[in-house]
Amino acid sequence: MERSLFVGIDVAKDSLDVHVRPTDEAWQVPNDPAGHAALAQRLATMPSVLIVLEATGGYEIAVVGALASAELAVVVANPRQIRAYARATGQLAKTDKLDARIIARFAEAVRPDVRALPTEQTRVLDEMVTRRRQLVEMLGAETNRRRMVRDRMLQQRLEAHIAWLKRAVRELDRDLETTIRSSALWRETDDLLRSVAGVGPVTIATMLAELPELGQLTRRKIAVLVGVAPMNRDSGQFRGRRTIAGGRPAVRRVLYMATVAAIRRNRVIRAFYQRLRSNGHLPKVALTAAMRKLLTILNAMVRDGRAWQEQIA
Repeated sequence: MERSLFVGIDVAKDSLDVHVRPTDEAWQVPNDPAGHAALAQRLATMPSVLIVLEATGGYEIAVVGALASAELAVVVANPRQIRAYARATGQLAKTDKLDARIIARFAEAVRPDVRALPTEQTRVLDEMVTRRRQLVEMLGAETNRRRMVRDRMLQQRLEAHIAWLKRAVRELDRDLETTIRSSALWRETDDLLRSVAGVGPVTIATMLAELPELGQLTRRKIAVLVGVAPMNRDSGQFRGRRTIAGGRPAVRRVLYMATVAAIRRNRVIRAFYQRLRSNGHLPKVALTAAMRKLLTILNAMVRDGRAWQEQIA
């Protein structure tokens, strides 16, 4: 759909600064239900509008929901992309009004694709997955501290906290299992992905929460989205080494662990990895390629609603 107006919204805790391109109309509304309703009503009168906001750690969720409910085209963009665009265009100063303007200019120049927004159920799952990741990071940090401490009293306190963290991770794993199995669609995807040797519950939960596009994009687009697609580094006669960049780090981390497990347990992925190694590819290069292949297989399985079949894979 051809867009004629591009709206940038800078989200703060208490306010929303709005800028429209190419008209350069600007205004501010409160970041509360009344402000969201007024904003949605005003934007709904504009023709062919594309609205872009930055992900701000949660302050944007309510307004995005209000705009999406009004059937407006909304994109939640990666702040890093917008900051890079601002630097490239020489916009170094930073205020809420300037941020709204640069987001609108970014929307006008880049025109990011509009994707389906996460449902309330998906947001809850995402929060649970994020909390599990935080607990695991704390558990690792506390375990490392326990190794360094010599005082017996501190050792006991650290051991008690480590035991609590382990219980919290186990309880959250049970909650994740219950949440996923309570949804018919997630339950079907869960059953499909569990049929792949090397893919476990944490990988599946993370993909359901943070990669809802799985099964909806081509293999190239899903690889770019996750950040496992090779990027060219060429200039003139120089041919640089291909590297991966960007994407969704949380998904890439669990995909890495799943691929390491699959190289041991999955004959297809193991044979693919070993073939690359025998052809002289470095272990890291071969592992990244195996990650991309595993992601491609999972994407096709969800797209086709087909469980793992070694011959097809």
